[in-house]
Amino acid sequence: MSPSPSDADGEAVARVRTKGEPRFPDGPAADPAGSHFERRIRSFQPRRSRVTTGQADALQRLWSQWGLDIDGQRVLDLTELFGDDRPVVLEIGFGMGEATALMAAADPDTNVLAVDVHTPGQGNLLALAERSGLKNVRVANGDAIILLREMLVPDSLDGLRVYFPDPWPKKRHHKRRLIQPEFLTLAAARLRPGAIVHCATDWEPYAEQMLEVLTAHPDFENTRADGGFAPRPDFRPLTRFEGQGLDKGHVVNDLLFRRVPHDDQHE
Repeated sequence: MSPSPSDADGEAVARVRTKGEPRFPDGPAADPAGSHFERRIRSFQPRRSRVTTGQADALQRLWSQWGLDIDGQRVLDLTELFGDDRPVVLEIGFGMGEATALMAAADPDTNVLAVDVHTPGQGNLLALAERSGLKNVRVANGDAIILLREMLVPDSLDGLRVYFPDPWPKKRHHKRRLIQPEFLTLAAARLRPGAIVHCATDWEPYAEQMLEVLTAHPDFENTRADGGFAPRPDFRPLTRFEGQGLDKGHVVNDLLFRRVPHDDQHE
């Protein structure tokens, strides 16, 4: 990459990108799947915020090694992606990545494929992974639905984490919520029997919907004998976002459901 121009005092001057020029030439693509797939109702809304110098540096240096774009044009070999055959957990929506990095550090025998569309968070998680010497984290950029449907094979995942997804609180937007029957059917096809789906939210109406659709889905069973919510497990760190919600009086609910055996395995 060519050096940044400098002013008379030797200070670096930000170069203005030309139209169509990628923001990070060696980093995540702006729209990795392009127009290859139908424009369905999205469960996420990209957030635009400033990328710090450290995050930009991590994206430029580490993306080719630990990042991948969800283009839907290939099937991933997870053993090749991580360099080993350890169990893989998919995390959808990791924010700034603090909890993801802590969980990956606490469980080095589990690989984490972390998906988000938030560029500062992608850079932050890469920087945290490098700083902590984590080898079991890969960062995916794009739509998790395309990843599940087009790029992962059946029974390839040992777990799914969805922490504090967008609650889409307005009733007319409820169709955008991620945890829906159709999504669970797709996820079930990629989860091994016994895999755990772990959701958490501080929006109580969404928690109730999650509990309802997970309980009704034939491919999952509640790990709670009482059929209700689970207490926050010790392995899920208390995030900064969660702490802010608790300070405001929000109630956080965790759900832990297990992928049941396939029909041909019940016998």
